[in-house]
Amino acid sequence: MLPVCVPEWCGGELMVGAIAGDIIGSVYEHHNIRTTDFPLFGARCTFTDDTVLTVAIADAILSGADYGDKLKEYFRSYPNRGYGLSFREWAPSDSKSPGYSMGNGSAMRVSPVGFAFDTLDHVLEEAKRSAEPSHSHPEGIKGAQATASAIYLTRTGATKQEIKTYIEQHFGYALDEPLDSIRKWYRFDVTCPGSVPQAIRAFLESCDFEDAIRKAISIGGDSDTIACVTGGIAQAFYGSVPQEIIAGTLARLDDRLRNVTLQFMRTFLSYQ
Repeated sequence: MLPVCVPEWCGGELMVGAIAGDIIGSVYEHHNIRTTDFPLFGARCTFTDDTVLTVAIADAILSGADYGDKLKEYFRSYPNRGYGLSFREWAPSDSKSPGYSMGNGSAMRVSPVGFAFDTLDHVLEEAKRSAEPSHSHPEGIKGAQATASAIYLTRTGATKQEIKTYIEQHFGYALDEPLDSIRKWYRFDVTCPGSVPQAIRAFLESCDFEDAIRKAISIGGDSDTIACVTGGIAQAFYGSVPQEIIAGTLARLDDRLRNVTLQFMRTFLSYQ
């Protein structure tokens, strides 16, 4: 794999944190581990549907395109990246009817929304709009809104306790259980209520970006998506991603995904 030069202006801004979580977690989705001691980038690490659809949402924001149209466009361009069953049923259709999924796909792809809009109300509305084409179930919308609002709150200076309180009060997620306890019982769950709270808890217990990704993967389950959700929030809170993680992430994207990611980062850099 050829090295990728990280632009000088790139300090880990914006959605690269979510994409890093997806790529690092990709090898553990079906081979769960219960430890934080593992290599970040193995030979088989690759981007999955989490990254593809995160970039699709960023592309829609940049171009002003319809979220649903962009999601279907990117699905057609990257058809074999591990999409969930309900999304695979919805995405190839020409119908404008929304899918009624409560899966965590709405949360995994929403991080660009949390970075791109400048009020909490706007973030919540855009998170809902980004979820509705394929995840119009109330739990699907809630997962997207909880993730995007956590990103917005972190990048605008909220403390971890303030974020925890807001998410618990507005979305009803229970965030008190420690990861050491969650690891003992947690199993693969691709729903928003069964994975988004755990991803947020991993962020809350973390001490830096890398630690957040390691903790997210260490609980098992849908590892790439949990780390993707955690990574977006952690990057917003800690303000940067280590340069070696940025480089490892960008090197594993193709030209199209990398270029949209960098364009989004440049466009919304001033929001950091």
